[in-house]
Amino acid sequence: MSVQTIPAAESQINAKPEVVRRTANYEPSIWGDRFANYAEDIVTQAHMQTQVEELKQVVRKEVFTDAADDFSHQLKLIDAIQRLGVAYHFETEIEQALERIHATYQDINDDDGDLFNVALRFRLLRRHGYNVSCDVFNKFKDANGAFKESLVTDVSGMLSFYETAHLMVHGEKLLEEALVFTTTHLQTAITSTGASSLLKAQITEALERPLLKTVERLGARRYMSIYQDEASHNEDLLKLAMLDFNVVQCLHKKELSDIIRWYKGLDFARRLPFVRDRLVEMFFWITGVYFEPQYVFGRKILTKLLELVTVMDDIYDAFGTFEELVILTEAIERWDASCMDQLPDYMQPFYLTLLDVVNEVGEELIKQGRSYQLYYAKEITKNQARLYFAEARWFHEGCTPRMGEYMRVAASSFGNTMFSVVSLVDMGDIITKVTFEWLTNDPKILRATNIMSRLMDDIAGHKFEKERGHVASSIDCYMNEYGVSEQETIDVFNKRIVDSWKDINKEFMRPTAAPMPVLNRVLNAARVVDLLYKRGDAFTHVGKQMEDNIASLFIDPVPL
Repeated sequence: MSVQTIPAAESQINAKPEVVRRTANYEPSIWGDRFANYAEDIVTQAHMQTQVEELKQVVRKEVFTDAADDFSHQLKLIDAIQRLGVAYHFETEIEQALERIHATYQDINDDDGDLFNVALRFRLLRRHGYNVSCDVFNKFKDANGAFKESLVTDVSGMLSFYETAHLMVHGEKLLEEALVFTTTHLQTAITSTGASSLLKAQITEALERPLLKTVERLGARRYMSIYQDEASHNEDLLKLAMLDFNVVQCLHKKELSDIIRWYKGLDFARRLPFVRDRLVEMFFWITGVYFEPQYVFGRKILTKLLELVTVMDDIYDAFGTFEELVILTEAIERWDASCMDQLPDYMQPFYLTLLDVVNEVGEELIKQGRSYQLYYAKEITKNQARLYFAEARWFHEGCTPRMGEYMRVAASSFGNTMFSVVSLVDMGDIITKVTFEWLTNDPKILRATNIMSRLMDDIAGHKFEKERGHVASSIDCYMNEYGVSEQETIDVFNKRIVDSWKDINKEFMRPTAAPMPVLNRVLNAARVVDLLYKRGDAFTHVGKQMEDNIASLFIDPVPL
């Protein structure tokens, strides 16, 4: 981190004539005013929406009535519906169909030797919470306990089995073996002449990011180009997916435009020039958590709060002096506009905006008759400040905490807890006070997501943070405590990340501790993290991959 001397008059800080501050020199937003102005074409959107409604009825009949007696065919159609991003239109029908299929699960498997179908059925049932046993795959092993070599030529079956293996929980050695087996042979299949170019494209995509870890909107956009080339594709379903994608994209463009105008009105670029401007990337993050049209308010509030938490992070992490951070933390704890006068000038617009945004949440909740939820939104935001302050204290004291102490703070400070809790405010009647109490008490699925997120973030950003001068990361803490190398530490962390995904999978097994849509919010947050941090920190350092992802979701409509 560079160290700059910023005169008080220039920085508008109530402090000594000169204050030495750390700044991270973040790159500016790559988007400029690209999304600021969006002109709605209401007539075209209304026409597309009408077509969507008509196609939903057609697809509902084709998949859930006409194909009801052919389980294999119906499972393939349900899989396509999910991968094309339109499952939210058919939640009840999918649940009822899978319930019927699960009721006859054992009977079907007694004589079904097709790897593709067995793996697909297992994956869809387990993904929907059915605790089906992986013993069903023993039939694909030889007398020596190894997977049969004949499976290698069934590339579609291997790909289906590969996707299934990612749904493993702890103790499922068979699925661990399956993941190694399928990964090895799929890597070979990419370079072989036997597989079609269409299948090779699917394999390449799956090896980079399996379905379990795929951000739904991105996966849907990519799968459309694959699905339309499949000889057996359902034309009505494909057209529905394309139209629905464009309808929802128009909604997202409008939301993003509104949020950007709000942000420009804050004038943070001038008032707080040291913070990251990643508003577009934040909106991308939140659409990854929930993209569906009914969550307009949730996306708006979460994007605003994520922006303010990023500002908070940059104040605590770099710019603020320790004495200033003490005052800010106390002000956030008190949650009172009268605290403004005690804050340095540069903190005041941030503090006032934080109070305003949370008040906006409160006003909406009063309209919905759910005012009790405001308490949780406030408390989780206060807790975020406490966590950042704990990290700032470590840096101030030159402390490298023990690994356990570090993770107790830093896993939660990543932010998943905060926006998982706040995401509940726009989820309707399925959310109760019990749900909030469960989610704010560190449940296993959230703890696993937090561990995975923190470790991936620290691995991705370790070099950059070291160069700029930063609080000790998990890598530093682990190396210091156990006397091992950086690479050995990363190897241990990668194993913990795998274990975290097993924990996440386990929490979807029925009976679940919370409603399935709540669990999906946490899972979706984990998916976004995997996308952003698998190969470096794509949130802080926005590169071509992130640029392409955002363009595919918020700029380029699907060609019809």
